[in-house]
Amino acid sequence: MSISHAPPPPPSSDISGKAAVEIPESGAAPPPELVPLVPASARRARVPRWLRRTTGPLLLLVLWHLLSVTGVLSDDVLASPGTIARVAGDLVEDGSLPSAMGVSLQRVAVGLLLGTLVGTGLALVSGLFRIGEDLVDASVQMLRTVPFVGLIPLFIIWFGIGETPKLALITLGVSFPLYLNVYAGIRGVDTQLIEAGESLGLSRWGLVRHVVLPGALPGALTGLRYSLGIAWLALVFAEQINADAGIGFLMVQARDFLRTDVIVVCLIVYAFLGLLADLAVRTLERLLLQWRPTFTGR
Repeated sequence: MSISHAPPPPPSSDISGKAAVEIPESGAAPPPELVPLVPASARRARVPRWLRRTTGPLLLLVLWHLLSVTGVLSDDVLASPGTIARVAGDLVEDGSLPSAMGVSLQRVAVGLLLGTLVGTGLALVSGLFRIGEDLVDASVQMLRTVPFVGLIPLFIIWFGIGETPKLALITLGVSFPLYLNVYAGIRGVDTQLIEAGESLGLSRWGLVRHVVLPGALPGALTGLRYSLGIAWLALVFAEQINADAGIGFLMVQARDFLRTDVIVVCLIVYAFLGLLADLAVRTLERLLLQWRPTFTGR
């Protein structure tokens, strides 16, 4: 007599007819199809980003220290990090560095404000109106090819040796990047968005306010970042014009006395102020451009 084997029971199915997935017992390894996929960005998040971003500068600092200790870099060529830190502390203690930073920040702020008004105003006239483009754009494109540093002798003749030529130099350096980026942002707005706004009954001013200007905002903020970098560069040249205060004045004095340590301290201050200004603009970008998806890297 043969014994028949009963077929194995079919897998349980849900109401949709699909085979249900068996849940493994506690302690058993889940099958491969149940292992959650973790994106690479989440795995990298275990290391704080601020730590990754500071790794490069810290490595440069260590290399600088090693070159100074081994004698590859002498103090006459470049002072050691310890010497720089000590000199910076002395300048802060006697009040000369905070006072110079205050004067330089004031010059950059005023020049940046004036340059933003001039550059943005010209870009709006040139970008929004065809006749404005015909009257403004050619002249601006011609002037921006002239090195603004080469205008220092003219500024001294026109404005003297006071604060005016310094502010004029910073204003001129700031204006052109803002003009180019705002103008390009306005002219780069998608025409389909313009047509959609017109179909919704927006007036010309409504199109400018709700479509054109928001579309040009990313370019304007990019131009602001460029302008901040040029503002600090222009400040270095501006404070060489018979300055009696400011970070550039400290550098001129240090050059006369061959104090490389003070010069390096001033350069580091310039770099940190520029970095803080760029960080402020990037924070402003995150606040104002939350609607725009961006690629953050992989």
